[in-house]
Amino acid sequence: MSINKLIDLFEQWMSKHGKVYESIEEKLHRFEVFKENLEHIDETNKKVTSYWLGLNEFADLSHDEFKDKYLGLKTELAKKRESSKEFTYRDAIDLPKSVDWRKKGAVTRVKNQGQCGSCWAFSTVAAVEGINQIVTGNLTSLSEQELIDCDRPSNNGCNGGLMDYAFSFIVSNGGLRKEDDYPYLMEEGKCEDKKAELDVITISGYEDVPENNEESLLKALAHQPLSIAIEASGRDFQFYSGGVFNGHCGTSLDHGVAAVGYGSMKDMDYIIVKNSWGSKWGEKGYIRMKRNNGKPEGICGIYKMASYPSKKK
Repeated sequence: MSINKLIDLFEQWMSKHGKVYESIEEKLHRFEVFKENLEHIDETNKKVTSYWLGLNEFADLSHDEFKDKYLGLKTELAKKRESSKEFTYRDAIDLPKSVDWRKKGAVTRVKNQGQCGSCWAFSTVAAVEGINQIVTGNLTSLSEQELIDCDRPSNNGCNGGLMDYAFSFIVSNGGLRKEDDYPYLMEEGKCEDKKAELDVITISGYEDVPENNEESLLKALAHQPLSIAIEASGRDFQFYSGGVFNGHCGTSLDHGVAAVGYGSMKDMDYIIVKNSWGSKWGEKGYIRMKRNNGKPEGICGIYKMASYPSKKK
């Protein structure tokens, strides 16, 4: 592509995503990064067939910048996972061929964590919103901000956290407030102590899915949305735009997301994953990730650390 075409493309991309740079030096630097990312996208799209990459709003970020800003799972916080003895769905049989909790009305809109490492809070909240709708029939958007501000010191706000700790907090805190009552700031705020008149949504506990076990994960996912962890720091993940993802990624978990269904397309089985990078990323904010890839931990470590909240009827 000629340099003029590249500059045009960059300008169009800037206006589409509302990008403004503070200096001409910064803009030139971002143009170079954009050019490198575009090369990676083009090369990958020539090679891979089951998914494709695109110029999304992260196209002016180097890979290291992207990892610093948009992930936020802290596995070093993890003690041994205590609750794994209980697994309610162990004996589930005759699972449906496919499940999509979005179609069943148990998934809220795709949210955007922004440049705050709070993916753990979004993952937790998606699972709680899911079980709450399944048990009560009401889909209520809940507050990630309350977890970021108040779930201390076990989780670290915008500097990362773990979903199991957040479930424990919701139990001990007597519930979680609605998003409308405690909205998201994209940064850490001061914990607002409960105001008695505000509604909260409660859970009774949480359980871990036996790790590195696809069958167990599907048993649980057939019954409710799950909190899961993945390694999302691969370049292909940054620019994922659609299809069934089977790209290169390791299993060093660094991002919390939610599994909201599973299905198959042609010869490829996948898990439907809700991300928290806004609806412009991926398939309107979602990614389909390949299942049965032959490794017990699954693609990007998707089966290593799944859990879900429980709620009594």
